[in-house]
Amino acid sequence: MSYHVIITGSTGMVGKGVLLECLDHPAISRVILINRKPVGIQHSKIEEIILRDFHDLTALPLELDRADACYHCMGISVLGKTEKEYTGVTYGITMDLAGRLSRQNPDMVFCYVSGQGTDINGRAMWARVKGRTEKELTELPFKKVVLFRPGYIQPLRGIKSATGWYNAIYKISVPFYPILKRLFPNAITNTSSVGIAMINCLLTDAHPQVLTNADINKLTMETG
Repeated sequence: MSYHVIITGSTGMVGKGVLLECLDHPAISRVILINRKPVGIQHSKIEEIILRDFHDLTALPLELDRADACYHCMGISVLGKTEKEYTGVTYGITMDLAGRLSRQNPDMVFCYVSGQGTDINGRAMWARVKGRTEKELTELPFKKVVLFRPGYIQPLRGIKSATGWYNAIYKISVPFYPILKRLFPNAITNTSSVGIAMINCLLTDAHPQVLTNADINKLTMETG
């Protein structure tokens, strides 16, 4: 059986990792990208939709609603953002898109990239916003909502973060990644593992609803 998936945020570090794994996976036959700017990858599986304003979804084709899964990897850094600005993207855009998809196709699997420390009652503003987003996503009538709460993610396959100082950290850590992974297998994951885990969320139900780095790594071993 072949599947069609939607990916948002594929120009970012996590989203690109998910995209590359979907392009390689034999069960995924079509990948619909929704981006603000072109991802710059040509592939027979890819159909790319450029959406300049994610607050206006009227330009999206109705056929999106027939996809089997949505991997929502789009996000922004909280640094320098007011709560209103951060909420508008993290909560507002996510719920607008998820709301439309769930109304049109309740058989869809929706995977949301949240983050370690997410807590609707947390002290940090970003944690509360993401916690609220998680809660309301799970109340939508999807077939399944899976919440990814990764901590440290090592970019692989030449992927870079859009944040400069993140890239500096990742570059320094590259020689030590195999050692760190052996020493702290439950604390570290990578962009490929996140991508494979998202695919396996579509292929199997053998996983919890909230995935930490340890859960993500374990799910990469599932075959569906």
